[in-house]
Amino acid sequence: MSNHENYIERCIQLARNGLGNTYPNPMVGSVIVHQDVIIGEGWHQKAGEAHAEVHAITAVKKKSLLKDATIYVSLEPCSHYGKTPPCSNLIIDSGIKKVVIGTVDPFSQVAGKGIKKLFDAGCEVRVGVLEEECRELNKRFLSFHLKKRPYIILKWAQSSDHFISPINEDNAEREPIWITNQYSRQLVHKWRTEEQAIMVGTNTAVVDNPKLDVRLWQGTNPVRVVLDRELRIPAASHLFDNSIKTLVLTEKTSEERGAKNVIFEQVDFQAEIPQQVCEILYKYEIQSHIIEGGRQTLQTFIDAGLWDEARIFTGKQMLGSGTKAPSLHGRLSSEKQIEGDELKIYNND
Repeated sequence: MSNHENYIERCIQLARNGLGNTYPNPMVGSVIVHQDVIIGEGWHQKAGEAHAEVHAITAVKKKSLLKDATIYVSLEPCSHYGKTPPCSNLIIDSGIKKVVIGTVDPFSQVAGKGIKKLFDAGCEVRVGVLEEECRELNKRFLSFHLKKRPYIILKWAQSSDHFISPINEDNAEREPIWITNQYSRQLVHKWRTEEQAIMVGTNTAVVDNPKLDVRLWQGTNPVRVVLDRELRIPAASHLFDNSIKTLVLTEKTSEERGAKNVIFEQVDFQAEIPQQVCEILYKYEIQSHIIEGGRQTLQTFIDAGLWDEARIFTGKQMLGSGTKAPSLHGRLSSEKQIEGDELKIYNND
């Protein structure tokens, strides 16, 4: 790996610290190097606050070194005025003449304009170092801006004989049966803090009465999304406790139920549901979406080809019968053991 690649890799490492906190902005990391020594580094920590380049430049104690330094950044510096001033202007004003960028920003207000501004100011600019890795870092941001839909993650837990739940003939609320261990469940709550929305179908909402929050981890609760065609979910369910913004996708939009934090959106259940879900979430500027069940909801997105990752736990427990796990074909990208549970992650590519 070249020096340029090493420093961009460090940018990526730094940027990951912002996962779950930068929406609607991308995750970005930056380092400043003088004579092969890092003299400043930073990352975008929260939307509305200073960008990575600002933190990196601020961290340089001896500003006179900047004129002979190189700034590395995982994503093209912004060129527009948003909640913060343009980072390309800051780089130019700081006297930095060499800039190495991981990948171009697809956001329409940037999209090469930051690079052009640096070139026009006489900076030496190199673009496309570890580009694939930098794009992977911001797969949610890229999906939203290029595909006009959120990045979709499927998640389920299945028994060793590939059932996701036991038989429940009357679909009545019951105590949850845990297929996985406490460590896997805690990891799921960590994942929830990293995504903007989480969805279940009607049967899961009625039978499991889930909270869909992050009580086992510290972080921001995702927006709750539920498919409820006939508004069958009881008003006393956790989903309607007003603690978290909740979108109800239904055919009956007139019923309000008096909930302050619940929004009803109309869906045509005779048409393609996954596409409509994506359009609604895009309207609400949601860049990432994790779907946790049930089988019908998961399989509907799989069959439509509208998914990017599938995170599948397999526990030691055998159920013998029940609801079969969804059927999915994808590229296995990773697998590991979590205290006896098996976690496999697939990509749709």
